[in-house]
Amino acid sequence: MAGGLAHFDQRNKCVTAHEWTDWLRKVRALQIEYWASHVLITCTVLLPVVFFYPRDVTNLVVASRFCRYASHIVGIEWELRGLQHWDNEQCYIVISNHQSSLDILGMFEMWPRMKRCTVVAKRPLMFTGAFGFGAWLSGLVFIDRLKTDKARQLMREATDRVIREKTKLWIFPEGARYNNGNVQPFKKGAFYLAIDAQIPIMPVVFSQYYFLDNETKTFEPGKVVITTLPPIPTKGMTHNDLEALSEMARQQMIEVFNESSKDLVKQNKIAI
Repeated sequence: MAGGLAHFDQRNKCVTAHEWTDWLRKVRALQIEYWASHVLITCTVLLPVVFFYPRDVTNLVVASRFCRYASHIVGIEWELRGLQHWDNEQCYIVISNHQSSLDILGMFEMWPRMKRCTVVAKRPLMFTGAFGFGAWLSGLVFIDRLKTDKARQLMREATDRVIREKTKLWIFPEGARYNNGNVQPFKKGAFYLAIDAQIPIMPVVFSQYYFLDNETKTFEPGKVVITTLPPIPTKGMTHNDLEALSEMARQQMIEVFNESSKDLVKQNKIAI
Protein backbone atom coordinates (compact mmCIF):
# COMPACT_ATOMS: atom_id res chain seq x y z
CA MET A 1 0.00 0.00 0.00
CA ALA A 2 2.81 2.40 0.95
CA GLY A 3 4.62 1.60 -2.27
CA GLY A 4 1.47 2.38 -4.26
CA LEU A 5 1.05 5.76 -2.55
CA ALA A 6 4.71 6.60 -3.19
CA HIS A 7 4.24 5.75 -6.87
CA PHE A 8 1.11 7.93 -6.98
CA ASP A 9 2.89 10.86 -5.32
CA GLN A 10 5.82 10.65 -7.71
CA ARG A 11 3.51 10.56 -10.72
CA ASN A 12 1.46 13.46 -9.33
CA LYS A 13 4.64 15.55 -8.92
CA CYS A 14 5.58 14.90 -12.55
CA VAL A 15 2.17 16.02 -13.74
CA THR A 16 2.38 19.13 -11.59
CA ALA A 17 5.83 19.99 -12.97
CA HIS A 18 4.55 19.55 -16.54
CA GLU A 19 1.52 21.74 -15.83
CA TRP A 20 3.74 24.38 -14.24
CA THR A 21 6.01 24.48 -17.30
CA ASP A 22 3.02 24.71 -19.59
CA TRP A 23 1.59 27.55 -17.51
CA LEU A 24 4.89 29.46 -17.68
CA ARG A 25 4.94 29.13 -21.45
CA LYS A 26 1.42 30.51 -21.67
CA VAL A 27 2.41 33.45 -19.47
CA ARG A 28 5.42 34.14 -21.71
CA ALA A 29 3.22 33.96 -24.80
CA LEU A 30 0.91 36.54 -23.23
CA GLN A 31 3.89 38.77 -22.46
CA ILE A 32 4.92 38.64 -26.12
CA GLU A 33 1.43 39.69 -27.13
CA TYR A 34 1.47 42.38 -24.44
CA TRP A 35 4.73 43.97 -25.59
CA ALA A 36 3.56 43.88 -29.20
CA SER A 37 0.29 45.51 -28.11
CA HIS A 38 2.21 48.12 -26.13
CA VAL A 39 4.25 49.08 -29.19
CA LEU A 40 1.15 49.10 -31.41
CA ILE A 41 -0.85 51.29 -29.00
CA THR A 42 2.09 53.65 -28.59
CA CYS A 43 2.44 53.98 -32.36
CA THR A 44 -1.29 54.70 -32.65
CA VAL A 45 -1.18 57.38 -29.96
CA LEU A 46 1.89 59.03 -31.53
CA LEU A 47 0.51 59.08 -35.08
CA PRO A 48 -0.90 62.64 -34.76
CA VAL A 49 2.53 63.81 -33.58
CA VAL A 50 4.65 62.21 -36.31
CA PHE A 51 2.03 63.08 -38.94
CA PHE A 52 3.17 66.71 -38.76
CA TYR A 53 6.76 65.66 -39.55
CA PRO A 54 6.35 63.09 -42.33
CA ARG A 55 9.37 61.00 -43.31
CA ASP A 56 11.44 62.61 -40.55
CA VAL A 57 13.80 60.03 -39.02
CA THR A 58 13.87 61.89 -35.69
CA ASN A 59 10.30 60.65 -35.18
CA LEU A 60 11.95 57.35 -34.23
CA VAL A 61 13.69 59.03 -31.30
CA VAL A 62 10.33 60.24 -29.99
CA ALA A 63 8.71 56.83 -30.48
CA SER A 64 11.60 55.01 -28.81
CA ARG A 65 11.20 56.98 -25.58
CA PHE A 66 7.79 55.37 -25.12
CA CYS A 67 8.20 52.01 -26.89
CA ARG A 68 11.34 51.11 -24.91
CA TYR A 69 9.18 50.32 -21.86
CA ALA A 70 8.10 47.16 -23.66
CA SER A 71 11.45 45.66 -22.59
CA HIS A 72 10.35 45.89 -18.95
CA ILE A 73 7.15 44.03 -19.82
CA VAL A 74 9.02 41.02 -21.18
CA GLY A 75 11.91 41.22 -18.70
CA ILE A 76 14.77 41.95 -21.10
CA GLU A 77 17.71 44.01 -19.89
CA TRP A 78 19.98 45.76 -22.41
CA GLU A 79 23.62 46.67 -21.87
CA LEU A 80 24.95 49.17 -24.42
CA ARG A 81 28.67 49.19 -25.18
CA GLY A 82 30.75 51.29 -27.56
CA LEU A 83 28.36 54.25 -27.63
CA GLN A 84 31.36 56.57 -27.89
CA HIS A 85 31.76 55.50 -31.52
CA TRP A 86 28.54 57.26 -32.57
CA ASP A 87 29.15 60.64 -34.18
CA ASN A 88 25.94 62.54 -34.87
CA GLU A 89 27.69 64.67 -37.48
CA GLN A 90 28.79 61.61 -39.47
CA CYS A 91 26.71 59.44 -41.79
CA TYR A 92 27.09 55.64 -41.66
CA ILE A 93 25.79 52.44 -43.14
CA VAL A 94 24.97 50.51 -39.95
CA ILE A 95 25.03 46.71 -40.12
CA SER A 96 23.97 44.29 -37.39
CA ASN A 97 23.15 40.65 -36.84
CA HIS A 98 19.45 39.79 -36.77
CA GLN A 99 18.18 37.12 -34.35
CA SER A 100 14.55 37.96 -33.59
CA SER A 101 11.80 40.55 -33.83
CA LEU A 102 12.96 41.42 -30.30
CA ASP A 103 15.87 43.27 -31.94
CA ILE A 104 13.56 46.27 -32.31
CA LEU A 105 13.43 46.60 -28.52
CA GLY A 106 17.21 46.91 -28.41
CA MET A 107 17.08 49.51 -31.17
CA PHE A 108 14.58 51.51 -29.12
CA GLU A 109 17.28 51.67 -26.42
CA MET A 110 19.79 52.99 -28.93
CA TRP A 111 17.79 55.58 -30.87
CA PRO A 112 18.19 58.35 -28.28
CA ARG A 113 21.97 58.00 -28.81
CA MET A 114 21.89 57.39 -32.58
CA LYS A 115 19.58 60.38 -33.08
CA ARG A 116 19.16 60.35 -36.87
CA CYS A 117 18.96 56.73 -38.02
CA THR A 118 16.48 54.90 -40.21
CA VAL A 119 16.13 51.22 -41.09
CA VAL A 120 15.73 49.07 -44.19
CA ALA A 121 12.72 46.76 -43.67
CA LYS A 122 10.64 44.28 -45.63
CA ARG A 123 7.75 45.86 -47.49
CA PRO A 124 4.99 43.74 -45.85
CA LEU A 125 5.71 45.50 -42.54
CA MET A 126 4.43 48.72 -44.10
CA PHE A 127 0.93 47.22 -44.11
CA THR A 128 0.78 46.35 -40.39
CA GLY A 129 -1.68 49.05 -39.41
CA ALA A 130 -0.58 51.90 -37.16
CA PHE A 131 2.89 50.40 -36.71
CA GLY A 132 3.56 50.28 -40.45
CA PHE A 133 2.12 53.73 -41.13
CA GLY A 134 4.04 55.22 -38.20
CA ALA A 135 7.23 53.55 -39.42
CA TRP A 136 6.72 54.99 -42.92
CA LEU A 137 6.12 58.46 -41.45
CA SER A 138 9.37 58.00 -39.51
CA GLY A 139 11.38 57.46 -42.67
CA LEU A 140 11.83 53.68 -42.75
CA VAL A 141 12.84 52.31 -46.14
CA PHE A 142 10.54 49.46 -47.18
CA ILE A 143 11.81 47.24 -49.97
CA ASP A 144 10.37 44.30 -51.89
CA ARG A 145 13.24 41.89 -52.38
CA LEU A 146 11.43 40.16 -55.21
CA LYS A 147 11.56 43.40 -57.20
CA THR A 148 15.32 43.72 -57.31
CA ASP A 149 15.64 46.79 -59.52
CA LYS A 150 13.10 48.76 -57.51
CA ALA A 151 14.76 47.71 -54.25
CA ARG A 152 18.16 48.88 -55.50
CA GLN A 153 16.70 52.21 -56.57
CA LEU A 154 15.12 52.75 -53.15
CA MET A 155 18.37 51.85 -51.43
CA ARG A 156 20.34 54.30 -53.58
CA GLU A 157 17.81 57.03 -52.84
CA ALA A 158 18.03 56.25 -49.13
CA THR A 159 21.84 56.45 -49.27
CA ASP A 160 21.67 59.81 -51.05
CA ARG A 161 19.47 61.07 -48.22
CA VAL A 162 21.89 59.66 -45.63
CA ILE A 163 24.69 61.74 -47.15
CA ARG A 164 22.56 64.84 -47.69
CA GLU A 165 21.07 64.88 -44.18
CA LYS A 166 23.95 63.23 -42.29
CA THR A 167 21.82 60.37 -41.05
CA LYS A 168 22.45 56.65 -40.61
CA LEU A 169 20.96 53.73 -42.56
CA TRP A 170 20.55 50.49 -40.56
CA ILE A 171 20.69 47.27 -42.60
CA PHE A 172 20.54 43.60 -41.54
CA PRO A 173 23.03 42.02 -43.99
CA GLU A 174 22.17 38.43 -43.03
CA GLY A 175 18.89 38.98 -44.87
CA ALA A 176 16.71 37.09 -42.38
CA ARG A 177 16.42 36.28 -38.67
CA TYR A 178 18.73 33.60 -37.27
CA ASN A 179 18.99 32.64 -33.60
CA ASN A 180 21.33 29.68 -33.83
CA GLY A 181 24.40 31.01 -32.05
CA ASN A 182 26.16 32.16 -35.22
CA VAL A 183 26.51 35.22 -37.44
CA GLN A 184 25.43 34.11 -40.91
CA PRO A 185 27.20 35.03 -44.18
CA PHE A 186 26.37 38.54 -45.35
CA LYS A 187 24.58 39.68 -48.45
CA LYS A 188 26.53 42.39 -50.23
CA GLY A 189 23.96 45.19 -50.64
CA ALA A 190 25.06 47.23 -47.61
CA PHE A 191 28.70 47.09 -48.71
CA TYR A 192 27.91 48.15 -52.27
CA LEU A 193 26.11 51.19 -50.87
CA ALA A 194 28.95 52.08 -48.50
CA ILE A 195 31.62 51.79 -51.19
CA ASP A 196 29.60 53.67 -53.81
CA ALA A 197 28.89 56.48 -51.36
CA GLN A 198 32.35 56.30 -49.76
CA ILE A 199 30.85 56.38 -46.26
CA PRO A 200 31.89 54.22 -43.28
CA ILE A 201 30.39 50.89 -42.23
CA MET A 202 29.29 50.89 -38.56
CA PRO A 203 29.03 47.31 -37.18
CA VAL A 204 26.61 46.69 -34.29
CA VAL A 205 26.47 43.31 -32.53
CA PHE A 206 23.64 41.82 -30.44
CA SER A 207 24.85 39.04 -28.12
CA GLN A 208 23.15 35.66 -28.31
CA TYR A 209 19.49 35.43 -27.27
CA TYR A 210 20.12 32.49 -24.96
CA PHE A 211 16.70 32.99 -23.35
CA LEU A 212 14.72 32.54 -26.57
CA ASP A 213 13.30 29.12 -27.53
CA ASN A 214 12.93 29.02 -31.31
CA GLU A 215 10.68 25.97 -31.34
CA THR A 216 8.08 27.12 -28.83
CA LYS A 217 8.51 30.85 -29.64
CA THR A 218 8.74 31.56 -25.91
CA PHE A 219 11.46 33.04 -23.76
CA GLU A 220 12.57 33.70 -20.20
CA PRO A 221 13.74 37.02 -18.77
CA GLY A 222 17.27 37.73 -19.94
CA LYS A 223 20.01 40.17 -20.79
CA VAL A 224 21.47 41.26 -24.11
CA VAL A 225 24.69 43.15 -24.76
CA ILE A 226 24.62 45.48 -27.78
CA THR A 227 28.11 46.47 -28.87
CA THR A 228 28.90 49.25 -31.33
CA LEU A 229 32.24 48.68 -33.02
CA PRO A 230 34.52 51.42 -34.41
CA PRO A 231 33.42 52.49 -37.91
CA ILE A 232 35.20 50.91 -40.88
CA PRO A 233 36.21 53.55 -43.44
CA THR A 234 35.52 52.89 -47.13
CA LYS A 235 37.21 55.97 -48.58
CA GLY A 236 39.23 54.93 -51.63
CA MET A 237 37.64 51.47 -51.83
CA THR A 238 36.16 50.08 -55.05
CA HIS A 239 33.95 47.12 -55.86
CA ASN A 240 37.15 45.07 -55.99
CA ASP A 241 37.32 45.48 -52.21
CA LEU A 242 33.74 44.30 -51.67
CA GLU A 243 34.44 40.73 -50.56
CA ALA A 244 37.31 41.75 -48.28
CA LEU A 245 35.23 44.52 -46.66
CA SER A 246 32.27 42.21 -46.08
CA GLU A 247 34.39 39.43 -44.61
CA MET A 248 36.41 41.82 -42.42
CA ALA A 249 33.20 43.30 -40.95
CA ARG A 250 31.70 39.85 -40.39
CA GLN A 251 34.82 38.48 -38.67
CA GLN A 252 34.93 41.48 -36.34
CA MET A 253 31.27 40.95 -35.50
CA ILE A 254 31.70 37.20 -34.92
CA GLU A 255 34.53 37.88 -32.48
CA VAL A 256 32.49 40.42 -30.52
CA PHE A 257 29.38 38.20 -30.68
CA ASN A 258 31.29 35.34 -29.06
CA GLU A 259 32.98 37.55 -26.47
CA SER A 260 29.84 39.38 -25.38
CA SER A 261 27.88 36.13 -25.21
CA LYS A 262 30.59 34.59 -23.00
CA ASP A 263 30.45 37.69 -20.78
CA LEU A 264 26.78 36.94 -20.13
CA VAL A 265 27.70 33.40 -19.13
CA LYS A 266 30.07 34.81 -16.50
CA GLN A 267 27.63 37.48 -15.31
CA ASN A 268 24.52 35.32 -15.05
CA LYS A 269 25.97 31.79 -14.82
CA ILE A 270 23.93 30.69 -17.80
CA ALA A 271 24.57 27.95 -20.31
CA ILE A 272 24.95 28.86 -24.00
